[in-house]
This record gives sequence, structure tokens and C-alpha cells, in this order.
Amino acid sequence: MKGHMNTKNGEISIENQVIAKYAGICALGCFGIVGMAMVNMKDGIVKLLTRDNIRKGVFVSVKNNKISIDFHIIVSYGVSISAVADNLMSSVKYRVEEFTSLEVERINVYVEGVKDIG
Repeated sequence: MKGHMNTKNGEISIENQVIAKYAGICALGCFGIVGMAMVNMKDGIVKLLTRDNIRKGVFVSVKNNKISIDFHIIVSYGVSISAVADNLMSSVKYRVEEFTSLEVERINVYVEGVKDIG
């Protein structure tokens, strides 16, 4: 389901893919995140996604104009995973709510791998 808003000038509809791409770009700006990940369920192989394919590692659902976001990420070696996840959640929540004017109800973070960027 898409995000919908009615304004005095008409209706605004936001596709989930738009929110996913924006959220993914916001996430890449967070300290300790190397990138988004895509997991091949058949082989169990994790693939680091390029910036062009970023939304494949971000899943968005909208119900009753409330957004839920799932991130599949790869973190930098040596960082605190809980600190990175907390930073990601608060930063993305704020920025997506400002971008869409919809409430972010839930953010789930799945750490799919660790990469040494040294």
C-alpha cells in the first residue's frame, strides 16, 4: 500500500520504492554502515549492493499511513553494532518523516555481514 495524503490542493501518493530509495540513501550516510545487502535465499550468499541498487536491501510497507522499514545492512569491522543500529534508526526515522510527512512506526535492522574497510 502507498502513503496517501490529502491537501487543500489535491491528493499526494508516495510509492514504497521512493521511500525505500530515500531511506537507503539516508542509511548510507550513517557512521559504520558499509552498504545495503541482498541475501540470496537459495545459496545463503550475501551481496553488497551498489548505490544504484540500494533499494533492494530496504523493504518498506505502509499501513494506515504508518511506515515500517526493514534494512539489510553490512557494517564496518570494529564498530559497535548496537550503536550503528541505534544511529541508523533515529536518523532515518527523523529524515523519512520529514521527507514524507508520514509517521515511521517501526524500523528493523538485519546485519547481514561485516566488512573491513581499512
